[in-house]
Amino acid sequence: MAKKQRKVNERVLYDRKIKKPPTFIYNVLGRVWQALFMKKYGVKVTYNEDPRKAGQHILISNHASRNDYIFVGVPTLPTTYNFVAGYNEFYRSHLRGVFNLLQVIPKKNFTPDVYTLKEVSRVIKEGGNIVLFPEGMNSIAGMNQPVAIGTGKFIKHFKLPVYYSVIKGGFLSFPKHTNNEYPGTIEVTFDKMFSPSDLEKLSPEEIEKIVNEKLYHDDYKWNAIYKHVYKTGGKSAEGLSDVLYICPKCKKELTMVSKENTIWCTECGNGAIVDDTYALTPLDETSILSKDQSDWFKWQRSLVKDAVKDKNFSFSAKVKLGVLPDYKLLKNLKTSEIVGEGTLTISHNGLSYVGTNNNEPFEFNIELKDVPTYGMCTDTSRFYTFLNGKFIEFYPETPCVLKFFLITEELHRLHGGKWQDFDFNK
Repeated sequence: MAKKQRKVNERVLYDRKIKKPPTFIYNVLGRVWQALFMKKYGVKVTYNEDPRKAGQHILISNHASRNDYIFVGVPTLPTTYNFVAGYNEFYRSHLRGVFNLLQVIPKKNFTPDVYTLKEVSRVIKEGGNIVLFPEGMNSIAGMNQPVAIGTGKFIKHFKLPVYYSVIKGGFLSFPKHTNNEYPGTIEVTFDKMFSPSDLEKLSPEEIEKIVNEKLYHDDYKWNAIYKHVYKTGGKSAEGLSDVLYICPKCKKELTMVSKENTIWCTECGNGAIVDDTYALTPLDETSILSKDQSDWFKWQRSLVKDAVKDKNFSFSAKVKLGVLPDYKLLKNLKTSEIVGEGTLTISHNGLSYVGTNNNEPFEFNIELKDVPTYGMCTDTSRFYTFLNGKFIEFYPETPCVLKFFLITEELHRLHGGKWQDFDFNK
């Protein structure tokens, strides 16, 4: 049987043999980023155990923001790393060049990817170091998600010392619900998590439990204590209603709106002012709110968890369908090309789409076990998954992305999916 012909972009990615990044160029770029960003974003670094003094190792981190490569890579200079990043990011013109230059390894998030394992192995055999953000996507609500399925097995396989960093304040500087940047304070702490002998003794499940515990951080809870001020320019609530979409007072869904530093419900008027420490102040004496944004988000999850127990539960939305281009790169910060539109439904039967693709009828269904959660390239306006290994992105007409996330995650877990919640949240 003839070998399946790859499209141009696939060949560019999958025919690469990843090597260690060039030391000189890596460090020059690192020092440039250090000068441009570390002081600007108020980055403070603590080394409980310093990975710069270690031999070959793997470094893992919580994924607080889209700029975490700076907060992990710069403090560890002159040590060089091959970072692992989302496969789809290599299709974006402003990233492809630097990713190739620094020998970044692509990974299809939330789905098995043999190529990634092969290229990580190649780098490690060369004596290189790896940086991995095992959540697979930067935070969508200021706190961690559990690490991706297979993280424990992956770490155990390589038998290398594992160091880690915890980034605090990264989400508050770069919230997922907006593309704005709000400089303030970011604290990064480095430590050692596993020795090779630790990994030998522990099962993959035990490793994942420890990773989840060590990496866990909640920016809102943290800043409720320290009250660092972030330069939001009066826009601390921009896009926030995409994340906090259920009203705590009337419990209506998708009725929240946000503008500048205010979030409120169009149904009952309930709402809050969000200050520059991200604390919530009720709009008036009748407003009912959660203690902070973390509790609000967790409360929404608890409602979804109860709702999906109904065997007839389903949720649908009109969406546009996006795919990655075969022969060109995406420009102007795009994350996919729109090729169709239709209805996306999540239910006990899985994730289904009925609509069009390149002016032809198109539909599919993905089983719940194969879609534990989604990826989110930029902000909360869109989300993606993989269909038979192919990237597909959805652009809902209404701001319901986080609703899809919570429903899908809880249905996956309810049906015995492998990607379960933290033990301390059960």
